[in-house]
Amino acid sequence: MKKILFLTGTRADFGKIKSLIQILEKQTGFEVFVFVTGMHLQEEYGYTLIEIERCNFKNVHTFENHTHETTMDLTLAKTIEGLSAYVKTISPDMIVVHGDRVETLAGAIVGSLNNILVAHIEGGEISGTVDELIRHSVSKLSHIHFVSNDQAAKRLKQMGEIKSSIFTIGSPDIDIMFSEELPGLEKVKDYYQIPFDSYAIVMFHPVTTEAKEMQQYADNFMEALLNDSHNYVVIYPNNDLGSQCIIDGYKKLKDNPRFRVFPSLRFEYFLTLLKNSQFIIGNSSAGIREAPYYGIPIINIGTRQQNRAIDADCINVDYTIESINVALKNIDSHQVKKTNPDFGQGNSAQLFLESIGNQDIWTINHQKQFRDR
Repeated sequence: MKKILFLTGTRADFGKIKSLIQILEKQTGFEVFVFVTGMHLQEEYGYTLIEIERCNFKNVHTFENHTHETTMDLTLAKTIEGLSAYVKTISPDMIVVHGDRVETLAGAIVGSLNNILVAHIEGGEISGTVDELIRHSVSKLSHIHFVSNDQAAKRLKQMGEIKSSIFTIGSPDIDIMFSEELPGLEKVKDYYQIPFDSYAIVMFHPVTTEAKEMQQYADNFMEALLNDSHNYVVIYPNNDLGSQCIIDGYKKLKDNPRFRVFPSLRFEYFLTLLKNSQFIIGNSSAGIREAPYYGIPIINIGTRQQNRAIDADCINVDYTIESINVALKNIDSHQVKKTNPDFGQGNSAQLFLESIGNQDIWTINHQKQFRDR
């Protein structure tokens, strides 16, 4: 019986690992644990622990790792402390982390320094800002890599990772995107009391390396949205430094009939709304990953998705009111160019299970070695 510990700190990374947890829980050879921290435990961001509890996972542990907008280094330190204590109580054989958050880095540090296999979901990708530094650091601390495509695998090999430790499984959220269990649009609109016949999605996150400018960025974005005529479903940002500027900006939308603002949405419900939207605007990876699969136009603002947006049919704009206004005026006539997103075919969970069920993966050397290309 292998003990597998998954770590989740945000609604976004939970959407990526949910199908992996679910498929492992059905297997007799694995005991699954979920360490829940970060945004999930903050009421201001929707207290998304509720979404995890709805899944009825057998072993869920919660740990509050920071107060609002604590600096990332202190959040990292506190998460390491809490996770280290929990790891010592359950003695996992593997810790599974996703992406490029400080919680992810904490999981990789705790695992690698405690002689526990660390598996990283979606390493080898590029994104810009401090996220990329964290993602590559996690990759170097990880023993096993579950990547979304061959290009990501190539980058990991360039970083000196061993070929036999890299498994291409696609992006796990694609599994959920094309699930037959997604709710219908009317059910979602009734659930969230969304009255619009047509609408766009707003997801705008802070850029930590541009924290001093976030207030101006948020003000510009709000003015552009208020000048526009579309209806919008607005979702709160993540809890990185600068998020309060954006949340305060959303207060200007209160009581405006063109806007419905939510701290968070259930992931499957969000996918249904995205699938049926006119377009998505902001700087979320949802515009790079999920939207192209549904053929949804994207207005990508600023630098947060720099280098990632080239694979999607994006209208890229800067943070000025003028550039955002122009994009909004032209979006309804924008013809989406056919793209072929290279993030898998919706069978990531099965590929993950096959990989982790192979005994060879458990013999990977805990003492990592750099391999020259």
